[in-house]
Amino acid sequence: MKVAICGAGISGLALAHRMHAHGWDVVVLERAPGPRTQGYMIDFFGPGFDAADAMGLVPALHERAHPIDEAAYVDTRGRTTAQLTFARFAATEDGRLLSLLRSDLEAVLREHLPAAVQVRFGVAVTDVRDGPGGVDVGLADGTRVDADLLVGADGIHSTVRRLVFGEEHRYSRYLGLHTAAFQFDDPVVEAATRHKVCLTDTPQRQMGIYGLGGGRVATFTVHRTPDPAMPADARAAVQEEYRGLGWLVPRALAACPPSSEVFYDQVAQIEMPRWSSGRVTLVGDACAAVSLLAGQGASLGIGGAYVLAEELAAAPTIEAGLERYEQAWRPIATERQEVGRRVARWFLPASRRDVLLRRAVLRLGNLPWLDRVIVKAIAGNRVPVVAQPAAR
Repeated sequence: MKVAICGAGISGLALAHRMHAHGWDVVVLERAPGPRTQGYMIDFFGPGFDAADAMGLVPALHERAHPIDEAAYVDTRGRTTAQLTFARFAATEDGRLLSLLRSDLEAVLREHLPAAVQVRFGVAVTDVRDGPGGVDVGLADGTRVDADLLVGADGIHSTVRRLVFGEEHRYSRYLGLHTAAFQFDDPVVEAATRHKVCLTDTPQRQMGIYGLGGGRVATFTVHRTPDPAMPADARAAVQEEYRGLGWLVPRALAACPPSSEVFYDQVAQIEMPRWSSGRVTLVGDACAAVSLLAGQGASLGIGGAYVLAEELAAAPTIEAGLERYEQAWRPIATERQEVGRRVARWFLPASRRDVLLRRAVLRLGNLPWLDRVIVKAIAGNRVPVVAQPAAR
């Protein structure tokens, strides 16, 4: 059988691995002209880590990982106001935690694809004809792909979801924030943030900075706004929104690259009544984006892809496998979405009062028993992704 996967991101590449392992003919369709290099640092643990381990990718991920000792909130003069050590975080995950750039995680998945998996860049899906025996997928270059199954793994702004399930506004829940991420070179900033994530301890808007080594720096931003519309110039929008934060922020803004090299998007979730229709299904952010607030988006993307492949392999029919996949994975995605909405107030405080409350809670986290409570709230419950489908 053949599967066409729309999207050569984290979920799509992970799914390609597992579908090939189960004997499927796999083609990955990606509208971008080549691999993306944008994105921010993530804490990679949980279901995605377990799935990557089962696929034999953890050694390669360790080679790409960045050593992070702590996450520190800093004031406008760079003084630490609160912190959380990564050793305590890692202990709750039995050491199964890595700090990675999203682009590096994607690169490892791509570089370890079996040679038989076909990845086609620069091909956008334009129409989908779903029938009882398979799917006929039209591409912008005029060619078509016939497959037994089409999977939309093309992110929060999914083309497959739009073509098969309807317009994005029907499923998107805007959470009132915008986010951006970019990288730049600055030895001074890199030295000041080496081996730690530094976040401005500010209301309404926040910048996070971390040194990558060799003078290279990565940063992400998040700010509150009632308007979901995207700016015409991402670089100008970032420079305007975050000026005045002090500390190292002015150097980061001055070094911000052109808009084409800046990742910029809404902070939103995707909520759908059904993830599958006939021989078409969705995975990752395309059907259940949890948002930056909930965390673990990349991990859940890989975990969901792993579960989809395993359920399809164990089921008597494709339709039965898609039903089992949704039954198994929807509760997990829904729980993380709820967490994201609950923690919004603390992830980015709206007022100075909330900043002080968050600071006090994080300081209490240094107490031996409270630190486990705080970290558990961030990490969530362990999900048995690699268990046999019947036991999951």
